[in-house]
Amino acid sequence: MKYELSILIFKAQQTFSKTDIMKFYKPFILAGLMLSTVACNNFEEMNVNPNSPLLPNTASLFTAAIRTGVGTTNSQVGPGGFNIAPALYVQQFSDITYIEDSRYKTINFSYNGLYSGPLVNLQAIIDQNTDPATRASVATYGSNNNQIAVARILKAYIFRWMTDRWGDIPYSQALKGAENFSPAFDKQQDIYNDLFKEFKEAAAQFDGGTAVKGDILLNGNATNWKKFAATQRMLMALQLSKVDPTKGKAEFTAALADGVLASNADNVRYTFLADANNENPLYTNYVRSNRKDFAVSDVFVNYLKKVNDPRLPYIAAKNEVGDYAGAPYAAFPPAGPAQNFSLAATTLSAQNAPVNVVTYAEVLFAQAEAAKLGWITGDAKALYESAVKASLQQWMGTAYTDAAYTAYIAQPDVAYSDAKAIEQIATQRWIALFFQGTQAWNSWRRTGYPVLKPAAAPLNGGTAIPRRLAYPVTTEGTLNTTNYNAVIASQGPDTQYTRVWWDKQ
Repeated sequence: MKYELSILIFKAQQTFSKTDIMKFYKPFILAGLMLSTVACNNFEEMNVNPNSPLLPNTASLFTAAIRTGVGTTNSQVGPGGFNIAPALYVQQFSDITYIEDSRYKTINFSYNGLYSGPLVNLQAIIDQNTDPATRASVATYGSNNNQIAVARILKAYIFRWMTDRWGDIPYSQALKGAENFSPAFDKQQDIYNDLFKEFKEAAAQFDGGTAVKGDILLNGNATNWKKFAATQRMLMALQLSKVDPTKGKAEFTAALADGVLASNADNVRYTFLADANNENPLYTNYVRSNRKDFAVSDVFVNYLKKVNDPRLPYIAAKNEVGDYAGAPYAAFPPAGPAQNFSLAATTLSAQNAPVNVVTYAEVLFAQAEAAKLGWITGDAKALYESAVKASLQQWMGTAYTDAAYTAYIAQPDVAYSDAKAIEQIATQRWIALFFQGTQAWNSWRRTGYPVLKPAAAPLNGGTAIPRRLAYPVTTEGTLNTTNYNAVIASQGPDTQYTRVWWDKQ
């Protein structure tokens, strides 16, 4: 009853003057008291507005969470806007006009939009499908268990992406709303341990019931979600190769046994639309706004030229004179206008071009490295060659030929060498993960390959390629001061050179 009365009072306040308000709502209060005594249930049944649902539509929450938590993060658009920093750090891209990000000007990056957007949505889905009072109401959008499973996997995926960039972050105390406006920071090691559990438990929670609606990533396919979760566990496990190889091996083999991506048909991609409201951000930058802020870097283009890489035309576009010319990395002053350099190819920058979230090639490179480390049985050379082939097939599509692969893999810098296996695997992973900046940065930070030189004239006291992103200082340093000071004391200074837990080259 109190909700209906509040609505009536609010409407009265919008219509009448203050003098009239008391005259208006007193009778309603009296009527409400009477109705609460004699016929409250009937009144509630009559007073349901079908255009104002009591609960959010979980299908819409899924779509929004995937769009902002998967689509934007994998297309290099962060919560604060275009955020291509990791792809610049690993020198897949270079900036053209404003030579700042490749010179490490920005230190603090915000993750606030992820907490207040997709993570809140996913937690709401979990809560509504768990609460006995709401489970039945939201089951129309997919079985309760299936909704919870997908939401947990997506939530774990976003948290993994965040902790790999910032290190220690609010996790166990986050998403509590008014219960806790000042969450403590969890150690990355503890977050990783819980994410292993979350991915595994969530995959086991699918019940064979109605598929999740609003899932614009995997269309509610439980089998594919299980593969996605196991693949995330496997890739996370490899990140422990320097800091905790024993646990890394155990988690890697368990994830592999549970079933990871098994072919290019399993590749997970977020697809944009030929629509201004949900178009590829590179298209927005290149075409709609005609800014052309970023081009493929000369470091990347020159390496692909050196090894005659057949993926080059599918990664980079020719410049105005018909050449593949990477933009000089971190060149200041700017080396020239955008038309002089190779922008990203249309396979990446068309209005509806998809972006990769995780691919079979990345899975095979991880297995090749695990075999070299002795974590799994298998031929590291064969796995490496299969990974290279899968990447060529992925990028080249119908233009792929076995002859192109055979010629490529035979080159001295590409042909497998047991003595240089980790370097070769990491370098080929760097190519395969083009425009997957965070994953490429993760690999580079952990392995040190490919060998990259820092910007020649770094800004803000920079001396090397950044190892992490610093926290959003306004919200954390000002509004969460006690916990912010605690995490700095524990993890280290809030700079781009404090290494995250697993970064132990």
